[in-house]
Amino acid sequence: MDETAETDEIRGTAQGTAPVPLSVLDLVTVGAGRTATDALRTSVEIARLAESRGFHRYWVAEHHSMPGVASSSPAVILAHLAAHTDRIRLGSGGVMLPNHAPLVIAEQFGTLEAMAPRRIDLGLGRAPGTDGATAAALRRTQRPAEGADDFPEQLAELTRFLDDDFPDGHPYARIHAVPGPVQATSPGGVQSPHRPPVWLLGSSGFSARLAGALGLPFAFAHHFSAQNTVPALDLYRESFRPSAVLDAPYALIGVSALAADEEKEARRQVLSAALSMVRLRTGRPGLVPTPEEAEAYEFSPMEREFIGSWNANVIHGTADEVRAGLDDLQKRTGADELMITGNAHGGDVRLRSYELIADAYGLPGARTAQA
Repeated sequence: MDETAETDEIRGTAQGTAPVPLSVLDLVTVGAGRTATDALRTSVEIARLAESRGFHRYWVAEHHSMPGVASSSPAVILAHLAAHTDRIRLGSGGVMLPNHAPLVIAEQFGTLEAMAPRRIDLGLGRAPGTDGATAAALRRTQRPAEGADDFPEQLAELTRFLDDDFPDGHPYARIHAVPGPVQATSPGGVQSPHRPPVWLLGSSGFSARLAGALGLPFAFAHHFSAQNTVPALDLYRESFRPSAVLDAPYALIGVSALAADEEKEARRQVLSAALSMVRLRTGRPGLVPTPEEAEAYEFSPMEREFIGSWNANVIHGTADEVRAGLDDLQKRTGADELMITGNAHGGDVRLRSYELIADAYGLPGARTAQA
C-alpha cells in the first residue's frame, strides 16, 4: 500500500480562512410533506455544492427505523453520490459494523472504490444506529449487545478482507472480497491494490482508545455527545501509536451547525429539528416537522429543558455567528477537521446553510453577482 497516498486521503487541506478542513455529514433528513426522493435529491445538490466550494469530504450516516432519516443504506447512497460528483471524498459516517457481515462491507466498499477510485472512506461504528428491537431484527439475534462487544474482532476480520491477507490455514484464507486486491494478483490482473481508508467513529472512549492503539483516524460525534468530546479526543491522542496509515493522530468531530440569512430564521429552523429529536428520544420518531408546527407545539417543562440542552450544542445564527462558533469549537477541541451536519425541515434551508458557511470562510467557487 502506498502510505503517502493513504495519508493524503485522510488529511485534508483547509480552504479559505477556515482553521481546518471543513466537511459534510448527511443524515438524508425527510421533512413533513416531503418524500425520501426529495431528501435524496437534496443530498445530491448539497454534495455538488460541497465539492464546488472546497469541502473535503461528504459522509452519510447509517440509521434504521426512523421515518425522518432516509440513510439506512449508506453504500447505496454513496454510489448515487459518486455518479453525481467528480472529486469530493465520499464515505460512511458510519457503517454500523455489528449490523453487517464484515465480508459484505468489504464487498460493498470495494465496489464503491472501483466506482470512485481513491475517493472513498470507510467509517465504522460499534452502535446499532437504532433501537434495540430494530438492532435485533438487523442482526437476527435477540442479543444485539454481542455485536458491540465483538467490535475489535469484527474490525480485524473486515481489515483482513479489505487487504486480502488472511494467513495460511485461516478458515477464510481462500475467501476474497471482490472487487479487491486479489484481482491484482490473479493471472492478467490489473486491479489496483488500493482500498478505502478505515476510520473509527465514536461517542465515548471505547473507539477513541481503539483507534489510537491501531493508529487509525478517529471521528467523534460531538453533535450528540458534546460532553464527551474533549475527554475522548484526549484519550485518542494519548493512546495513539504510529502505524502504516498515520504517523500522528488525526481526529475530526461532527458538529451540528445551521446558518441562515437572519438569526431569527436560524432559531426557527433549529427549533424544528429539536422537536424532531424530542419525539425520537421519547419513542415517537417521525418526519422532521415544519417550523410552523414547532412554533405552535406546546412543550412540557421537561421537553423545554431538553430543547435548551440540545440546542446549546447546535451552532446557529447568521453566517458570521456560525463561523465564530465553529472557530471557537475548533480551538477548544483541537479537532483536525470539522464535519458539519445541518438538520432542518427543508432541503433548501440546508443547502443555503452550507452556502453561507462557505461564503463566511471565503471558500473557493463563490457565485458571482452575475451567476
